[in-house]
Amino acid sequence: MSGTHDELKSRRKRELLFSILERQGLLDAGPDELARRRASSFGRVDLGLGAYYYPRSFFKEGGTLYFLGGVEGSDAKRLYLAGRDKLPSGFQGAGYGLGGYKIIEAELSYENYLAAKERLPFLAPVSLRGRNTTIGCGDRLGLAGPGHIRAASGYAISPVLAQQSMRELTLTGRIYPEVVKDAAFSVLQEGYEGGYGADGDHLKTLADIDAAVDVGMPMITLDLTEVMNPAPAGWGDQAVTDAFEALSVAAKERVLLDYAGKTFNLGGESITLSALEAKRCALMYWKALDFSVEVDARLRAKRGEHYDLEISIDETTAPTIPSHHLFIAAELKRRGVTVNSLAPRFIGEFQKGIDYIGDLAEFERQFVVHCRIAKAYGDYKVSIHSGSDKFSAYPIIGRLTGLRVHVKTAGTSWLESLRAVSLYEPELFRLMLDKAYRYYPDALKLYHITPDLAKIPKAAGMPDEELPGYLALPESRQLLHVTYGGLISDADLRPLFFSFLKRDEEAHYASVRDHIRKHIELLGVPRRG
Repeated sequence: MSGTHDELKSRRKRELLFSILERQGLLDAGPDELARRRASSFGRVDLGLGAYYYPRSFFKEGGTLYFLGGVEGSDAKRLYLAGRDKLPSGFQGAGYGLGGYKIIEAELSYENYLAAKERLPFLAPVSLRGRNTTIGCGDRLGLAGPGHIRAASGYAISPVLAQQSMRELTLTGRIYPEVVKDAAFSVLQEGYEGGYGADGDHLKTLADIDAAVDVGMPMITLDLTEVMNPAPAGWGDQAVTDAFEALSVAAKERVLLDYAGKTFNLGGESITLSALEAKRCALMYWKALDFSVEVDARLRAKRGEHYDLEISIDETTAPTIPSHHLFIAAELKRRGVTVNSLAPRFIGEFQKGIDYIGDLAEFERQFVVHCRIAKAYGDYKVSIHSGSDKFSAYPIIGRLTGLRVHVKTAGTSWLESLRAVSLYEPELFRLMLDKAYRYYPDALKLYHITPDLAKIPKAAGMPDEELPGYLALPESRQLLHVTYGGLISDADLRPLFFSFLKRDEEAHYASVRDHIRKHIELLGVPRRG
């Protein structure tokens, strides 16, 4: 009886939803009219009695209307298809009729994303190789996409909305198909047609790369940590010379011919590689360069020219010396690797979720050399990893790169979800902060941060209005930043947290939008004309 009663209530809510849409002229509106309405719409429209829709998500293709909406009592928002004639095939969901309309109500699944992108191509991620300024918007929850889109909209910057590493997938319990479809449906929700990227971040194996590419992720960040050999950086002259002799004849000839004792001019700056340093570079990077060639060929075979390869050499214990960056860049260019962006490890500390730590003047002095190397060897984008919240460094980065740059953010958007919690659910925030200490030791095994947790004040007696201050304090920011895996899998916290994000999604989006927009503006990204 209860099930029948609930079904009747849900049907009445759907009838309400579609009757209002019909009265508003949305069900039969043409593409041009829908585009006009999208331009003047924002957020979610609640119709009362538990029915709602997203006005920016309305698109007409081939006589079929597509939009996102839902009714309370169902577990999540839905993709709706509506039309007077036969609806497209390939969608998994409940089909029914209301008035003179045929309707499909479909879950926001990967399978339905695949069907939807065939009709609405802007839902699929694209290569951003031709875009000058890009920002990686890691979305650990799969719920921050609308905030990221709103942050980037109106600025001359392109967002990478789906960006996850294998580490993050493990900690969040997600898989790449889920990451892609979550980004795609956020694009539909916001009516965003500007093109977005998807990044298989910090991947180290061909199997992981295939997993990302095969679900349509055009960008691969190739982490060379496990194929680089950092040991020769600390070897003496004789050890380097002896080990170099063990390399192949072809490798030795190439290094001695092209690099040993050579000076490279970089437009007002020059770098000289001594014979010893050239040999050291070969010992450290040759195997990694070979792997880069293999990965580049694999991506081209799978996607033609529609891919973005980023080379990551930032996960090291020491900063990338400019001469080593030059060696890597020159060899990648000589070998024909299509490098879209490259991430050195810069001087200073780029720790998670906090501002730059170090001497900004020295950072600027070295950073300009990295930018000149990038310009000279392919004009690829310099990539800033752990780039979130480096507010003091952004003006330097934007100016010296000429905004030919990729900035990666990830955990900062997770922190903005917690900012929303601190504003609207203070007791839940206190509980999450308290439990973060429990998950911190395991998190330290995966992340390099150095906060002094003793500086974090107790939350128990903190007035509600002061709780957002924890998101401004570096120590508590880092504590909460790295413990996301434990917090979102905690059996007590998870239902409360996700229930809040669903109920108060606009508060979440606003926090994310404002924070990411601060990054964009401090970089100096101009508004679109």
